[in-house]
Amino acid sequence: MSDKPGHLTLRPVELVALAAIVAVFIGGTVLLVTRDVPFALIVFGGSFIIDLVVLAMLMLAVTPNRPADGERPPDTRHD
Repeated sequence: MSDKPGHLTLRPVELVALAAIVAVFIGGTVLLVTRDVPFALIVFGGSFIIDLVVLAMLMLAVTPNRPADGERPPDTRHD
C-alpha cells in the first residue's frame, strides 16, 4: 500500500492549471464588466500569481512531512 494518498497530492502542472483556470475566470469577468483590456490583463496576471501562491501554501499545509534519512517514522499518521 502506498504511503502517500493520491487524492491529497497534486502535481505542479495541476496546480498551475488550476490557478490558470481561476485567473481566466476572474480576468474574463473583469473584461466583461469593464470592457478595458489592459486592466483585465493586469487583473488576470495578478490573480494568477495570487492563486498560485495560495494553492501552493494550501498544499504545503496538507502534505505531511517526510522523516529525514535514518529517522524512525512517527507512530501515528498525523505527526
